[in-house]
Amino acid sequence: MSSQEQKTAASWLKETQKGYLRIAVLILLSRKPHHGYEIMKEIKERTGGFWRPTAGGIYPILQSLEESGYIEGAWDSRQRRKRKTYQITETGRPVLQQALTRENQIAESMSDLFREFMKDVLDVKSVSTPMMPNPFSVFLEERKEKPDDTVSMLERKQKQIEEMIETMQKQRDAISKRLARLEKPKKTTSRRRLN
Repeated sequence: MSSQEQKTAASWLKETQKGYLRIAVLILLSRKPHHGYEIMKEIKERTGGFWRPTAGGIYPILQSLEESGYIEGAWDSRQRRKRKTYQITETGRPVLQQALTRENQIAESMSDLFREFMKDVLDVKSVSTPMMPNPFSVFLEERKEKPDDTVSMLERKQKQIEEMIETMQKQRDAISKRLARLEKPKKTTSRRRLN
């Protein structure tokens, strides 16, 4: 893979992550007002450290969402430090709902494409592919005030992944059997040529 291809792929993934962060921010702000640091901390905790947004990543997103009218910020000077606290607007709520609906449609389409590939290309007869987990489920769940729920969240995710692995192993075994059957006639044909 050329360096230009690597740069292009990295750029696409960065844009995808920004889109996911925008949605995660809107979900959090739809529940209660937050300031930037709280948003970064909440995202890190809810994803078990998988996403670790920085100020350089979150504040431009907050600024963009505020300029678009999807969130609004107000300065809070009751603390020692002035902080801007954000909340979702009535304009932002339908945008969030549409983004979540669209993300579900994309996940379903990707699952359909994968099933089609399994049937048509790999000739697997019965395909029961697991749905990809919703990347926003950790933000959509009601959260206890204690960060201890990270353990239960990680255990749930681990169980989901183990179930997906089991399903994929069964599919791999079915493909291996199919490949063995398809390769068997080739070996027989090549032996006949030698005789």
